Amino acid sequence: MKQTNIKQPEGKLGILCVGCGAVATTFMTGVFMTRKGLAKPIGSMTQYDKIRVGKGADKQYLHYKDIVPLAKLSDIVFGAWDVYPQNAYQAAMYAEVLKEKDINPVRDELEQVVPMKAAFDKNYAKRLNGDNVKDCKTRWEMVEQLREDIRAFKAKNQCSRIVVIWAASTEIYVPVDLSVHGSLKALEEAMKADDRQHVAPSMCYAYAALREGAPFIMGAPNTTVDIPAMWQLAEETKMPIAGKDFKTGQTLVKSGFAPIIGTRCLGLSGWFSTNILGNRDGLVLDEPDNFRTKEVSKLSTLETILKPEVQPDLYTDYYHKVRINYYPPRNDNKEGWDNIDIFGWMGYPMQIKINFLCRDSILAAPLLLDLTLLSDLAARAGRYGIQRFLSFFLKSPMHDYTQGEEAVNNLYQQYTMLKNAIREMGGYEADEEMD
Repeated sequence: MKQTNIKQPEGKLGILCVGCGAVATTFMTGVFMTRKGLAKPIGSMTQYDKIRVGKGADKQYLHYKDIVPLAKLSDIVFGAWDVYPQNAYQAAMYAEVLKEKDINPVRDELEQVVPMKAAFDKNYAKRLNGDNVKDCKTRWEMVEQLREDIRAFKAKNQCSRIVVIWAASTEIYVPVDLSVHGSLKALEEAMKADDRQHVAPSMCYAYAALREGAPFIMGAPNTTVDIPAMWQLAEETKMPIAGKDFKTGQTLVKSGFAPIIGTRCLGLSGWFSTNILGNRDGLVLDEPDNFRTKEVSKLSTLETILKPEVQPDLYTDYYHKVRINYYPPRNDNKEGWDNIDIFGWMGYPMQIKINFLCRDSILAAPLLLDLTLLSDLAARAGRYGIQRFLSFFLKSPMHDYTQGEEAVNNLYQQYTMLKNAIREMGGYEADEEMD
């Protein structure tokens, strides 16, 4: 590893998960099992991927940890907030993502993760009925209690650093209102005035994390940090932010497959995507206001990859539809169907069908590991604000829409951004260009 000015990952790294459900407990169990040598962290880029550094005679392919100083799995301490009081072992058993034989060897470690009371507003997730909830008179009080939680967890577990990641349900859609969300001052005033319409509970988590010197990652499609007020706060606190929405199944396929159509100069008439899902996430998304948030996130992918203004003959007026259906028998085993109507030479129609029988939390868990480790790395490297290099892991990558910036959704371009950021932080030249 080259000498760089990145601070070394000394001491313990506290990872605080908002939500202690299927995704978070699958993540925790996998890390604990990997630490004991009883499982492998498959799907994690930080643990498996190798990046080329140097050219010609100097060329070599290295794991991320050999290029940049990443925190070790053995240094991670987990904490959580949740509306349900069950510890992580009980929650993992309830979720039924993992088999009992893959949970029991780390039962003791999981039982120690007891969720703190959640900052919760039932209006934002009507289908959830937990009672492990803070009693807050205002949004500002919510922020203050969360900041105290972070400080207390850090002290109790003797952590040198904290990262906060949202692994909870999708909130109802909060449209960006620049009179509230446009500046940090306006957002703080809205929190103090208890403006519950414009200030979602997730914004209180993000605000508290950043003020306490912890990077914040938004793993749902919530508006949370995707507003100028939060960008200002991230700049002021010199903290990294990333979001939004873990890119696990169908959108991963879409962001990887759409470039095939575009690169091959084939036309698109329509892309219909539907999912069936039975876990708590599916239950929450069965509420139309919550699904609206997810729909906006999932629809944004295609429009930045297959652009009508670039290829009017190929991509003008294609029809794009996304559906999620709550279907309890499947639990966490999500099934996604994509029907893609394309056309080729002389306009002749063809079809592509993709049927992805995936496991939502199994795909999400390594993303949580990568996003938390890389956000911690970014903070130690002095990178702050929107971390665009983490777009690879996210469905609807953050970008400065107030300046007309467009998100990068093409998976291969996102991978180039990721590799170049790792190279740069490791003291190597960022030597791949994004076309």
